[in-house]
Amino acid sequence: MSLTKNPNVNKWVDEMIALTKPDKVVWIDGSKEQLDALTEEVCSLPDDSWDKMYKLNQDELPGCLYHRTRANDVARVEDRTFICCKNKEDAGPTNNWCDPKEMYAKLTPLYDGVMKGRTMYVIPYSMGPIGSPLAKVGVELTDSIYVVLNMNIMTRMGKAAFENLGDESNDFVRGLHSKADVDPEKRYIVHFPEDNTIWSINSAYGGNVLLGKKCFALRIASFQGKNEGWMAEHMLILGVKKPDGEVKYITAAFPSACGKTNLAMLIPPEGYKKDGYEVFTVGDDIAWMKQGEDGRLYAINPENGFFGVAPGTNAKSNYNALASTMKNTIFTNVALNNDNNTVWWEGLDKNPPVNATEWKGAKVNGVEFTSVMGADGKPQKLAHPNSRFTAPAENCPCISPEFNNPQGVPISAIIFGGRRASTTPLVYQSFDWTHGTYMGSAVSSETTAAATGAVGVLRHDPMAMKPFIGYNVGDYWAHWLEMGEKLGDKAPKIFNVNWFKQDENGNFMWPGFGDNMRVLDWIIKRCEGTIDAEETAIGYIPKKGDIDVTGIEDEITPEVMDKLLAVDKDLWTKEIAEMRRYYKEDIADKGGRIPDALWEQLDALEARLNKA
Repeated sequence: MSLTKNPNVNKWVDEMIALTKPDKVVWIDGSKEQLDALTEEVCSLPDDSWDKMYKLNQDELPGCLYHRTRANDVARVEDRTFICCKNKEDAGPTNNWCDPKEMYAKLTPLYDGVMKGRTMYVIPYSMGPIGSPLAKVGVELTDSIYVVLNMNIMTRMGKAAFENLGDESNDFVRGLHSKADVDPEKRYIVHFPEDNTIWSINSAYGGNVLLGKKCFALRIASFQGKNEGWMAEHMLILGVKKPDGEVKYITAAFPSACGKTNLAMLIPPEGYKKDGYEVFTVGDDIAWMKQGEDGRLYAINPENGFFGVAPGTNAKSNYNALASTMKNTIFTNVALNNDNNTVWWEGLDKNPPVNATEWKGAKVNGVEFTSVMGADGKPQKLAHPNSRFTAPAENCPCISPEFNNPQGVPISAIIFGGRRASTTPLVYQSFDWTHGTYMGSAVSSETTAAATGAVGVLRHDPMAMKPFIGYNVGDYWAHWLEMGEKLGDKAPKIFNVNWFKQDENGNFMWPGFGDNMRVLDWIIKRCEGTIDAEETAIGYIPKKGDIDVTGIEDEITPEVMDKLLAVDKDLWTKEIAEMRRYYKEDIADKGGRIPDALWEQLDALEARLNKA
């Protein structure tokens, strides 16, 4: 029975029931009784069932569940992800495009009767706090209990979500998902931004099926934001509480493997803690930002949980992330310690369980298993490299008191960053919003040997949003420029950081992790106007002594700091040449409508460098 009187919702749900033909329809109200019953049901399924989940050690990991996906279904699939809008040029060069009519015609037969013999779950959910003017409503239809239980962690799920929608509005995102038979050849994750619609089929893995996450919160929401005058960004949100009690809020965008989650949950160095500094996590992945009544930019985290990568997460690398997984968490594709029914993954500690179940379900001697080379010539992994935890944000020890504030938090600074061995300094500040938008468009990272077998290959990832912009990347940059004009002198300051600069021996010069607080401290002081900076061709860099290195003086000597902040003219000349190539060959020549202002920023950067 429907949980809403909204005729737009009910009409669409009826149409999808007629298409997919489930045996049964269950509306998800979000109640504990309903969720407990679904948990019991999914844990009682046979081991070879698509959805099968297992209860973990309820003394050590209360409320935690374990799940394995099929071996061909372990990650987001960019080549099967589409943006379907009427005009191909509106999708732009960073997206796979298909005509909506053609895609609907292709997918409709795949969905026809796909839920026969199954139950359809109707999931109403809110992206953002219930009642927030920045929140949006979605409804996902799925034949997977795994999706229901994950969406309960990742969103505000249940009948309360309909409070934001009301009885008349048509402003909700329609999500249709079926795991079907998990055929990778028929796998599609398709977005129809002009229809507020997402269709996903033949996957049962996280990012492909939790449609509130990247699909709605970034690809659809970025398109909504452009049309409605706000921003949906692939950014963490953190608050820094200063000794005087004031909290400054910062958003930051990083490509993968650049320390995003670690920064979101940063623990300040001892000296800063003694002085009274604290860091609060508002969000680890996505920020929705809108101009407030006072003219400033306010951000909410549209999500309600963390969908984190397990390998490498440990008490030292990210204590707060690990602590977040200790209860009511779903673990996907990690390894099991059969002796105590707990989980394990590479990097958790140096002691793989002897009596283990590896991520595909085989019982193994974990120690021996990890010492054997796989087909790729590398040690076998007990946990899949992209294994995940879905953890409630409320578990996080440093979760912000403002996490559920419907108005969001005011943003003082926006940070971009990438993994660069040489060119980019530890930190620098843009001259203004337009220059900062150029900096965001130029975000890139160099590949590591572990990732690709080739070192130093530059991967462009503008604003860390390349896979997630739901429309033409050039129009996305133009929207950034429009937001800057609207915000005027209330706009956040924009910075770029690089934790990964290397010395002549290939060693990282900056310690990173909690010591990144020292850079945040300088950024906040720049936002407050309490500290000066040195003007260079690329932007403002810290003056000598202005980044506090108390406690790490032996490691970060004045000479090392000079190297960390160096602006090498030759390297930046190469950078400009590469950006001209990127803008022209990768974007403009392929239909990206680059704003004139960004070409002008590139010209101005080159002119300043030539004068330096």
